[in-house]
Amino acid sequence: MKTDLTVGTYIFHEEKVLLILHKKLKLWLPVGGHIEQDETPDDAVHREVNEEVNLEIALISTPTFEVIGNVITHLAIPFYVNVHNVGDHNHVGFFYVSAATDPYNLSINKDEILDATWFTKEEVEKSQDVSDEVKVLCKNAFQEWDSYHKR
Repeated sequence: MKTDLTVGTYIFHEEKVLLILHKKLKLWLPVGGHIEQDETPDDAVHREVNEEVNLEIALISTPTFEVIGNVITHLAIPFYVNVHNVGDHNHVGFFYVSAATDPYNLSINKDEILDATWFTKEEVEKSQDVSDEVKVLCKNAFQEWDSYHKR
């Protein structure tokens, strides 16, 4: 079975996370998509966020130590990685936590998504429209976000 590399990011602003209603899948998901050829995961996250919701973000788990030797740049560290099936193929999903640097510029690309909404932790937990898998990842993303703010 074909396997593609993908990224997803749980974007935070204040104490809310942004989820999108995916047009094809009809599911509430983090912003994300396929990593294109010759693209780093970080570049893919930024591109997908810009394409889907017109936001700029900062990935919160990027190492800050010195770039030395033949290292070009440091990449963000995903808080979670899995392999999941999307029907006709599998995805290796790299999931990140990020901060919206321009949250008020939110606008959705109606070719790809039906809606985008900022959810509190409690709203995610209580929602009948958010899958159990996304609820679990949101819970962990909120923990990462909280830890980031306590540093």
